[in-house]
Amino acid sequence: MVTDNMKETYISLLEILGMASWVEIATDFPRCTYFFGPFANISEAEEGKYGYIEDLEAEDAKGISVTVKRCKPEELTIYDQSIDVAIDRTPSLSGHSH
Repeated sequence: MVTDNMKETYISLLEILGMASWVEIATDFPRCTYFFGPFANISEAEEGKYGYIEDLEAEDAKGISVTVKRCKPEELTIYDQSIDVAIDRTPSLSGHSH
């Protein structure tokens, strides 16, 4: 019989070795990449991905693409700040008369 503690230990070992499965979800708006996991195998990650997609849709995320893969993400959320930089550089027209 496999206990929850044994499963957690197994998943932790897989994660250390970079062999755990993760759900990678990229969104166009906001422009982010999210990693959900770790999972013991790809089939568990495939089963779990739907809940994460629903959560992001409920938060009005747009342009959602999903990949299930074995990896060892360094960050769980990667936010593309280049959009903010582009917006911050937009010149302000306030105070100008025509």
